[in-house]
Amino acid sequence: MDEQVLSRVREIASDVLEAEVTLDSSPETIESWDSVHHLNLVLALEEEYGFEFLPEEMDQAKSVGGLALLVSAKRGV
Repeated sequence: MDEQVLSRVREIASDVLEAEVTLDSSPETIESWDSVHHLNLVLALEEEYGFEFLPEEMDQAKSVGGLALLVSAKRGV
């Protein structure tokens, strides 16, 4: 996984969720990570990287690390 992508996804997730995050951070470990924050996080990533996630991709990415992997895959990195 691209370290630059990982760093930026963590930064965006931290800003959106208003919490310190790690690769393993998920809705189960971050109290503020509810469905609204998940949507806001996905929208922020789409805006940052200039692409859209498919609904099934949004459902599959349930951790910061998972989101970073998804972004890397969509960018072809």
